[in-house]
Amino acid sequence: MRRKQIKLLLVLLLIGGGIGIGVNYPIQTALVFNDGESGKLTAFLPLKENDHFSITFTHSIHLTDVVEKYRVTEDLMIEQYEIIYEEFGIGMPNNAGEGEEFVYEDGKYHIKNMEHQFESLNIRNGKVVSKHRLGWKDNKNVKECCEVPFNDYFVPGDWYEVKIDYITLLDYWKGERISE
Repeated sequence: MRRKQIKLLLVLLLIGGGIGIGVNYPIQTALVFNDGESGKLTAFLPLKENDHFSITFTHSIHLTDVVEKYRVTEDLMIEQYEIIYEEFGIGMPNNAGEGEEFVYEDGKYHIKNMEHQFESLNIRNGKVVSKHRLGWKDNKNVKECCEVPFNDYFVPGDWYEVKIDYITLLDYWKGERISE
């Protein structure tokens, strides 16, 4: 009788350990938004190498949209490759850097061919002018398809650390998946 109890206990420990390891095993890469104060996962958007996304915000002084375009690099860095804006002024570049291209198209200024790489971005969701939006491409149709307001997922005025990271099954259950 005692041997059966020990075997049952061992089986239960193995199953529990397997489940514990399984839910903490990285299942995919994602653009993750961690709360800037607590560091806790708030939301995520599944992305992989070479996927593109954009962050659009309304400039607090000009009240015009500024679009920052990014891609995920092979080493899971965030690379800014373009910025689009309508007005020069505080915080806006007035020319392209070395190797970049400055163009005026459709009434907007573009700085293209940027190669600014970041491990993470610190982004504050606007409080006074709270119109930040996250956009991404539909990987099946390879086109810009989806855009959601930050306010659907984030508190106005709060700040977030944004990075590409592996998420586990537990993260998947705890965080909120960003979708259209």
